[in-house]
Amino acid sequence: MNDGPVAGRRVLIAGATSASGAAVARALTSAGASVVAVGTRPDALEALRTSVPGVTTHTCDLADPGAVSALADEVRAASGSVDGLVHLVGGWRGGGSIVGQSDEDWAFLERGFRTLRNTTRAFHDDLVASPAGRLAIVSSTAVASPTAGAADYAAAKAAADAWVRAVAQGFRKDAPRAAAAIVVVGGLAGLEDRLGDEVVRLWAAAPADVNGVRIPLVPSGAGTPEPRMKP
Repeated sequence: MNDGPVAGRRVLIAGATSASGAAVARALTSAGASVVAVGTRPDALEALRTSVPGVTTHTCDLADPGAVSALADEVRAASGSVDGLVHLVGGWRGGGSIVGQSDEDWAFLERGFRTLRNTTRAFHDDLVASPAGRLAIVSSTAVASPTAGAADYAAAKAAADAWVRAVAQGFRKDAPRAAAAIVVVGGLAGLEDRLGDEVVRLWAAAPADVNGVRIPLVPSGAGTPEPRMKP
C-alpha cells in the first residue's frame, strides 16, 4: 500500500486524454492518488480507463463556465472535493510573422486559457480547504523568449503563467498549505513521464518551496535549464 504524500489525495486532470495526461494519471495512481480525468472525447476517455485502471472519467467542455460548474458539483457529489488540479489543456498554433498570426489560431489558444480560468475558479475553494491543495500547469519557454512566429502562443502561455502566479499569491495569503506551480518546457514530446513524476513531487515539497514557482523540465543532455523562478 502506497503511503507517500499524495496517497489518498483526489486529483483532477483537465485535458487528460493527451499523452501527457495519461502519463500524469499513471504517475498519480501509482503513487496512491485517486484520479479524476476530464476530457471532451468519450472514446479517448474510455481508452484512458483501459490504459490506467482505476481512474474516474468525466466528459466536459471546459471552455464553458456553466459546464465546469456542473462538473465540480458532479465530482463533489460522486467522490468528494479535490486536493489537486492539473491543467493540461493546450496545443500549439503559429507560424509566419506578427501579421501572419491568424484569428483562428488565437481563438484556439485563447480557449485553452479560458479552460484554465474556468477550472481554477470552480475548484479554487476545494484547493484552499484541502490540507495539501496543489495546482499545476504546463507552460512554455516561449514566455521568456517569444518569437514573432509564435506570438499568439507565447501571449496565451504568458496569460496562463500570470493567472497561476495570481492564484499562488492568493494561496500565500489565504491558504499556506496550498501551492500553485508552473512546469516549463520547450516541448513535451518525450518528457511525459518526467512531467508525471514532477507533478507527484509537488505533494512532497513544502508548499512555500513550489508556490508560484516556474519549474523547468528539459530533456536529458539538453544543457542548462531555465532557472527555477520564485515569486
